[in-house]
Amino acid sequence: MKKVICVVVILSVLGLVGCSGKFWAGAGGGALGAGAGYELHLERQMDRIEDDLRDGKIDQQEYEIRKSQIERDSLIK
Repeated sequence: MKKVICVVVILSVLGLVGCSGKFWAGAGGGALGAGAGYELHLERQMDRIEDDLRDGKIDQQEYEIRKSQIERDSLIK
C-alpha cells in the first residue's frame, strides 16, 4: 500500500511540474522551432525536384513520385 501511495504522490508532483507555464512555453517553442525547420527542409526539397525536372535530370513520373512523398511528410500541405 505504501508503494502505491508513493507512486501516486510522485505522479502528482510530476503532473504539476509538467503543467507549469515555463515548461509549456519551452516545450511549445521547441516543438514550433523543430516543426518550422522540418517544413523549411521540405520546401527546399520541393524546390530541388522542381529544378531537377526543369533541367531534365528527372522525368515527370519521378517528379510526381517525389512530390507525393514530400507532401505526405509535410504537416502543412
